[in-house]
Amino acid sequence: MQKSVMSQLQAGREYAKKWPMRKELAPLFNEFKVIKATELAITVMPILAMLTLFFQLNYLGPDFLPQAIASALFFLSLPLQGLFWLGKRSQTELEPSMQKWYNELYSKMVANGYQAQLSENKPRYMELAHLLKDMFDKMDKAFTKDQF
Repeated sequence: MQKSVMSQLQAGREYAKKWPMRKELAPLFNEFKVIKATELAITVMPILAMLTLFFQLNYLGPDFLPQAIASALFFLSLPLQGLFWLGKRSQTELEPSMQKWYNELYSKMVANGYQAQLSENKPRYMELAHLLKDMFDKMDKAFTKDQF
């Protein structure tokens, strides 16, 4: 099912908010790096785009307006690329080995008192983010330390 670009960007934003930003997960998943880079790009790139536009027009003149606009649009597109990747990733089904780990983690959490339903047969990365966030928020530190 194809999603519109706007819904993909919104899904990426929700996924970035839901993903637990923990050092233990950084070596295992690309999300940590992509979310950090996207957050940085959201704050820095609009400023950089405006500075690029200003300096190119100020020093090179109005003849370089198309190039200045193109470089400013490039800088503005960088955070959108990160959000788009995160939105795509959130809807991607887990690989079989990751799905097995997801089910094992869920079983261990239920054995330790976690009360939530297993989402579906083919979990996606968004469900993994929910489970990991619940693990870090609701389970004790000894349990989370045993998992990593």
